[in-house]
Amino acid sequence: MLNTLRNFSKTKLAGILIGIIIIPFVFWGMGSVFSGGNTNNIAKINNETISTQELLNYINQTRMDNEYIKENIDNKVIEKIVSSIVSIKLLDMEINDLNIMITDKTLANKIKNNEIFLDDKKQFSRIKYEKFLLENNITAPDFEIRFKNEELKKKLFAYVGGGIKSPYFLNNKIYINKNKEVEIKYLDLDTVYNTETPETEIEQFIKDNEENLKEEVIDFSYVKITPSNLIDSDEFNNEFFKKIDEIENSILNDSSIEDIRKIYDLKIEYLSNYNNEDKNNEIFNEIYEKRNDEKIQLLDKNDYYLLFEVTKINKVLPSKSEIKFIERVKENLILKKKYEYNKDLFQKIQDKKFNNDEFVKISKNGENLLNETIISLDDNSIFDKDSVSLIYSLPENNFVLLTNDNNKIFLAKVNKIYTKNLPKNDIENSEYLEISNNKIVEEIYSSYDLALSKKYKVKVFQNTLDRIKNNFK
Repeated sequence: MLNTLRNFSKTKLAGILIGIIIIPFVFWGMGSVFSGGNTNNIAKINNETISTQELLNYINQTRMDNEYIKENIDNKVIEKIVSSIVSIKLLDMEINDLNIMITDKTLANKIKNNEIFLDDKKQFSRIKYEKFLLENNITAPDFEIRFKNEELKKKLFAYVGGGIKSPYFLNNKIYINKNKEVEIKYLDLDTVYNTETPETEIEQFIKDNEENLKEEVIDFSYVKITPSNLIDSDEFNNEFFKKIDEIENSILNDSSIEDIRKIYDLKIEYLSNYNNEDKNNEIFNEIYEKRNDEKIQLLDKNDYYLLFEVTKINKVLPSKSEIKFIERVKENLILKKKYEYNKDLFQKIQDKKFNNDEFVKISKNGENLLNETIISLDDNSIFDKDSVSLIYSLPENNFVLLTNDNNKIFLAKVNKIYTKNLPKNDIENSEYLEISNNKIVEEIYSSYDLALSKKYKVKVFQNTLDRIKNNFK
């Protein structure tokens, strides 16, 4: 529930501010100014220091698991924590510098009107408030300080980007781009691909791709261990599991399956040149799948233990008489032809060398061409989202390669674009006003970022950082 009250960081405008302003401070503002320094401080912003105790307090307050930190030391988890603290401190400094305030009365009203603390009659409930504090293990003064800080940050965001109202022409531009109707002609390229696979091409393909077509075959030995063949009993008793433990210890001591066989008088089965062809044999398939793991393994299969050892792995080219192999070669050959056809087509489109005459020609004089009108940028009924976005970025008479959700490929031509304007009486309540406002605010935040980069100089003390990292290792 506490996260609900911290919703400032989840709003669109706050997200833009954090993304554009704070992150650059962390990664390019700090990256070039690492230094030695006071071992009691982890960082400094202008004349404001951030102590190691603040870092530890932040870790405790956010309930970050020490084991997680330890495991991610090399993934710069400490640096990211310091970045977060610097971001918070920087915002606090900016709030103070701009003299942004909130009165105790205003704060109390905001808490009392928070939906979390309202009863069924929409009145503030002291019981709900106290219950919230208990559930989140926080005192009322601590909560009110945090809540006040979040409200101050909201006011900062409003100060920087508030009061924006974009003009009609910007809203209309976004509306037109999203809601224009695009009429296209398109061709399913499956109707034009060359799928013939003559013997000569198959032979050449095998020759050119021999190494990639090789399959791994294995030699292995195995045995299903049960009470009957290990202790001459039908029960999974203590004696059985004791011997299983002994076998596991033997494996850890680098014993071979042959060594184990001799000790426990097991009957081992041997198989050579297995290539996973028997899809119905679960044991063989599992051994094959685990061929690159430990050489000898003991697996608990509930009804028995499977002990196996892979003794050899070879890569061999299957015989040309094997039907499955030739089918695989044909499939790869066809895929290669499709790839080359698409690549050539894409290059022609890029070089402006593909025209309508050729479009009609490869579609069997228009016989295989289909017509469709895409009604909006959200219309993914035929093509996938990325393809629709691509279509909407093109002018009329342009050609493009598209895909659908099944990864089929199409050649299309933008035939006609129909546009309409945003009704002026819908401006105030339209989503396009919000989108347009956010774009303007984003540009304002970018400019604000440049001002902050000159206003605040961030320094991180590398020696202290290294010492803290070592303490977590």
